[in-house]
Amino acid sequence: MKLLIYHISQGHKILIQIDSDCDGYTSAAVLINHLNCLFPGYVQNNVYYRIHSGKQHGIILETIPEDVSLVIAPDSSSNDYEVHKKLHERGVDVLVIDHHEAEQISPHACVINNQLCDYPTKSLSGVGMVYKFCSFIDELMNVDYADQFLDLVALGMIADMMDLRDFETKHLINRGLENIRNPYFKGMVDKQAYSLKDGITPIGVAFYIAPYVNATIRMGSQEEKLLMFESMLDFRGYELIPSTKRGCKGQEETRVEQACRNCTNIKNRQTKARDAALETIEAIIKKENLLDNKILAIRLDSFSADRNLTGLIANQLMAKYQRPVLLLNKVNNTETDIDENGNTIVTGHYISWEGSGRGYDKSKFDNLREFLKESGLAMYAEGHANALGVGILDATFTTFVNYSNQELAEFDFSPCYKVDFIFSGADFRGQDIIEIAGLKTLWGQGVDEPLVAIEHINVYGGNVVLMSPDKSPTLKITLPNGTSLIKFKSSQEEYERLKSETGCVTINVVGKCERNVWNGSVSPQIIIEDYEIVGEQKYYF
Repeated sequence: MKLLIYHISQGHKILIQIDSDCDGYTSAAVLINHLNCLFPGYVQNNVYYRIHSGKQHGIILETIPEDVSLVIAPDSSSNDYEVHKKLHERGVDVLVIDHHEAEQISPHACVINNQLCDYPTKSLSGVGMVYKFCSFIDELMNVDYADQFLDLVALGMIADMMDLRDFETKHLINRGLENIRNPYFKGMVDKQAYSLKDGITPIGVAFYIAPYVNATIRMGSQEEKLLMFESMLDFRGYELIPSTKRGCKGQEETRVEQACRNCTNIKNRQTKARDAALETIEAIIKKENLLDNKILAIRLDSFSADRNLTGLIANQLMAKYQRPVLLLNKVNNTETDIDENGNTIVTGHYISWEGSGRGYDKSKFDNLREFLKESGLAMYAEGHANALGVGILDATFTTFVNYSNQELAEFDFSPCYKVDFIFSGADFRGQDIIEIAGLKTLWGQGVDEPLVAIEHINVYGGNVVLMSPDKSPTLKITLPNGTSLIKFKSSQEEYERLKSETGCVTINVVGKCERNVWNGSVSPQIIIEDYEIVGEQKYYF
């Protein structure tokens, strides 16, 4: 805090490096918004902020302006020891406010990191740490500004999948969602009003707000990303700018109106690009018989998937084929060394395959990252247990595939669901479903939404409907007690299997509970995760 106040008191230029994810954007926005409350004139004249051109992370030394005296890195850079040293040698101070694990505190930076101290709450993300920093400044200066930005704190922590089992994390998120006032966050909530009709919950934000921020960071232009970030700033979000809306040439609109519309369009572009890539990749899978392998390891040689999309595509493939997936692009690497004269020389070349890994978390194979590390055949496997970045040398790729097939030869990747409630299809109460669905504010990272199993449901042909068969086939089964079973991404074939003309089909269902509100009345609804046909009975007349 003393370091920051010193530079402000001296009128120095400050650069805030914005990290390339939702947590990074909200971290920087909270910090700037808070500083603007304290020092409005100073912030708007002396504080720069920089957005990465791609998915880079941390401080990029070459991008630091010469007139900057302090660099602040929220949500990143705890491990950028060499960068800190070089900036220190230039006379530039570094303030890191972060939550990522690091081996040590940097000797050339001021580091605030809950992983490097005895602070008990380890589940605060970057924006959570920025909030604590701002709260401390408030306490010292006898003001109360930080709490104004708890909505952005909630958005960033939800997007970064912070554990809601921690009391402080849950408390901050709940308070943030109670009063959404940030221009961008409020604008996106308004735009997603239908999807959030049951209320603004951690799950709702995770599914219907955060993906739009991340899509813009992945696929947006620099101008679009900057527009989105500036719409998160209280003093800029509602400023009028030239409208880009079709048919509104020469008119003005607020920065946040344009940003929210852009985010929606970019998310749609991302979906189209993902689906187009999926079609090509599935052809590769079929051509190379890759489904014969236990781990679906796909090398994209002639076709290179957008690196910003590999994780999304891998998720889709994992769900469809129900097994771990590695989606890898070809990388040509150059080996270098330093000769006796201090010159860099090329000593060789090698090929690697690098991209995204996704584990099939519905199976008992629950940690793809550890499997890759234990194989000894991965260059790296970093990230979450079942969502990670991975690299494998070309020279050892076939060995890895063979190793995986051998080690997992007896492993069954069939879905295995841990359910919280089991009901009988003959006598379960729809009210139970409504009551479970009413607890949605509790669910989030670390506190999974309950799965329910309903056994031995008799499905009669007249109670089965296929809605929107040509565009988005959705199966709806209506039960005698008024409960609806909904299956998205269905098909005509699936509909025909369940629609018995001369009897009934008996199924077991696993799904999640929802309340369907229509014309003021509430009815129970189950969103089907999976089901199985366990019997069929025919009637003869």
